Amino acid sequence: MVCLPRADYLYPQEVTHAMKKTEPKTYSTDDARWKAVLSRDASADGAFYYAVQSTGIYCRPTCPSRRPLRAQVTFFEDIASAERADFRPCLRCRPEEVSSQQRVVAHILQLLDTGEVPPSLAELSETVGLSASHLQRLFRRATGLSPKQYAALQRLQRFKAGLKQGRSVTGAMYDAGYGSSRGLYEKAGQQLGMAPGAYKRGGEAERIAYTVTDSPIGRMLVAGTPRGVCAVYFGEDAALVRGLRAEYPRAALVRSDGRLRSTVNAIRAHLGHSGPRRLDLPIDVRATAFQSRVWDALREIPYGQTRSYAQIAAAIGEPRAVRAVARACATNPVAVVVPCHRVVKSDGKLGGYRWGVERKRAVLDRERMHAEAGSAD
Repeated sequence: MVCLPRADYLYPQEVTHAMKKTEPKTYSTDDARWKAVLSRDASADGAFYYAVQSTGIYCRPTCPSRRPLRAQVTFFEDIASAERADFRPCLRCRPEEVSSQQRVVAHILQLLDTGEVPPSLAELSETVGLSASHLQRLFRRATGLSPKQYAALQRLQRFKAGLKQGRSVTGAMYDAGYGSSRGLYEKAGQQLGMAPGAYKRGGEAERIAYTVTDSPIGRMLVAGTPRGVCAVYFGEDAALVRGLRAEYPRAALVRSDGRLRSTVNAIRAHLGHSGPRRLDLPIDVRATAFQSRVWDALREIPYGQTRSYAQIAAAIGEPRAVRAVARACATNPVAVVVPCHRVVKSDGKLGGYRWGVERKRAVLDRERMHAEAGSAD
């Protein structure tokens, strides 16, 4: 059984990546813009538009139509500029509709970011002139969240920031907008992975056992609480322990080779292909709802196979959240147990890996060879 603290919201950088206009410097040259058009870079939507001289239309960078010749393309900063130049909107990607939707969602985000009591769905609906159901669908499609979930996320982030600035739990609670300690402990406690007071103390009173040992792919740190595995890292001994300490700065870290022996043996056997192909170890990690959904999907990737970031995003019902999926993979603290190494780019290239691309390649090659050998038998 997987033990994951659950909550129905994401971190801000995961939530708003689809809405924030890319910094101008990212697409400041026509060459950069053209590369974005060729790759249908979703993050470029809203950053600029391209027009095709031969057709007289302008499109979003992600337009599904066939790519035009570069010599026929002109770039514009916004829709108004393209239309002043006598280009008309594409009927396939409908850039004018997307721009309008982005403005609506941006306005809703602004209303929810005030730090005060967030407006209800009915109030938001009246403010922007959309039905509640339409607003809900539009906002969720753009951010992956409902307005209520986003507001809860923002409140939690304000609370965490207050604690880090030295505020008392009660002071940070009211500053963040929690109306009672019950609301705080029911919601924030789930997201923090521990009681708010313990979070403020950097995980103090948490007891984490760990060991550092050899594995088929190098030195490995395994750590766990009574609830499950909380860390599987690869690298050099000193760096591994430093990484665990940075994650749990005030927890009681206790070296305990014996207590973790069965867990270590299971991971070693899995990596060495002498054990089960699926590691069904309980894990105890702090995770957002989005991260837990991604990590659950990763554990369903068959041994010896890979999936692209886009495929994982589609599998969890968030096809536009490819970057957020990549981030969830990069922040996975329990390597191998949650097999983020099985996620690659859409073109088949390995992409990044927290523990080194060469280690990722080695694990995938070993798994593929072992799976093929098993099939031959």
